[in-house]
Amino acid sequence: MDLRKTHLYDYHAEHGNIVDFGGFALPVWFEGIISEHNAVRNDVGVFDTSHMGRSMAEGPDTEKFLNWIITNDVSKLGLMGGLYTVILTPDAGIIDDLITYKLGPEKYFIVYNAGTREKDFAWFKENAEGFDVEITDLSDDMAMMAVQGPRAAEVVDEITEEDVAGVERFNIAEVTIGGLPCLVTRTGYTGEDGFEVYVKDCPLRSPGKALDVWNALVEAGAKPCGLGARDSLRLEAGLNLSGQDVNEGTNPLEAKLRWVVKFKKEGGFIGKEALQKAREAGVERTQIGIKMVSRGIPRHEYEIWDGEGKVKLGEVTSGGMAPSLGYGIGLGYVPKGYSKVGTPLKVKIRGRLADVEVVKSHPFYDDKVYGWKRDR
Repeated sequence: MDLRKTHLYDYHAEHGNIVDFGGFALPVWFEGIISEHNAVRNDVGVFDTSHMGRSMAEGPDTEKFLNWIITNDVSKLGLMGGLYTVILTPDAGIIDDLITYKLGPEKYFIVYNAGTREKDFAWFKENAEGFDVEITDLSDDMAMMAVQGPRAAEVVDEITEEDVAGVERFNIAEVTIGGLPCLVTRTGYTGEDGFEVYVKDCPLRSPGKALDVWNALVEAGAKPCGLGARDSLRLEAGLNLSGQDVNEGTNPLEAKLRWVVKFKKEGGFIGKEALQKAREAGVERTQIGIKMVSRGIPRHEYEIWDGEGKVKLGEVTSGGMAPSLGYGIGLGYVPKGYSKVGTPLKVKIRGRLADVEVVKSHPFYDDKVYGWKRDR
C-alpha cells in the first residue's frame, strides 16, 4: 500500500530520511536525532505535523456539543483561547487527547492526533447528531508545522507580518506569512516554548504555500527536525503518546489527567458516569516516570517489576534515552502503592532485571533549566 504524503513531502524526499509512520511518509531525521533534539532544547527547530487532524466546528450548539464530547469545559474559554482535553468512550477509556480553540462564539478549531485522525472525526460526526453544529475536516486542506525551542517566538516573528510575541500560551491568532493567511497557536509537544503554524487553503494536491512557509522558517533559522527528535523531546517533557501511553484501556485518573476532567460542568460528558464510578472506587494503578539507575534503556512493553524482582507490576508504555539528561527514562503504569517518587523498581531488559527509580516525570528535566518555564 502506498504511504500517504503530507504537504511537505517533496522537501522530506530531498532532505530527510523517510519512514512509514502510521501510514504516512515522514522523516525520522534530517541531520541526526541528537543534533535535532539539542537544537530544539537550546535553539529552535521545525517539525512537519501535517499528518495530525484539524477540524472546524461551527453553529449555535458548538459549545454545547464540544462540552458533551470532551472532559474539559470550553465554556470557560475566552475568545482566541484554547484548552487541552481528552475524549472518552462511554466506559471512560481515552480515545484521544486534543486541543480546541475558540475562534468565535459559535466557531471552534480542533487539533487532534494522527493515529486516530479518521476515528476522531467519525466520533465527532456520530455524536453531533441532535446538535446544531457543522464539523468540517480541514486536515488535507490546511498544512501544519511546529516551531519549537527557546528562539521559536523570534523566528516566527521574523516571517509574520504581525507581532506574535504577545500571543499567550494556549492561544490562537490570525497571521499573514508572505501574503498567505495563516493561523498560529502557542503550544508544543516538546516541552519548549513554540508555535504551530497552519497554512490555510493549502490542499495536498497543491502544496506550494506550505513549502514556501516551511522554507521561510528554515531560512529564518529553524532547524528541520524529524520524528525521532520529536519523540525524545516529548518523552523528556513527560508528555503522553496517544494510543500508547493513553488509550481506550486507560482512564484520565490513571493517566494523571484528572485536571482536564470537569465533573461539575453543565450537561456532563460522554464517559462521566463510568469515570465517576472509577473515582469513587479509587484508582488501583497509576502512571509513573522512571529513570535508569543501572545501565540500560527502557523500551515500550518492557516489564516493570518490584524492587526485589519478585512481582511483575506492569509495563513501560514509552521509553528511551534522554539526550538532555544522559540516561534512560520511561513512562508506565504500576499499582498505586509503588508510585511514590524514590521507590526502587526494576525493568526487564533482554531477560535481565535492571534497577530503576520512580521520579518526577512532568517533566523529567529541571524546568528551570529546560522547557517553556525555564529561567530566562
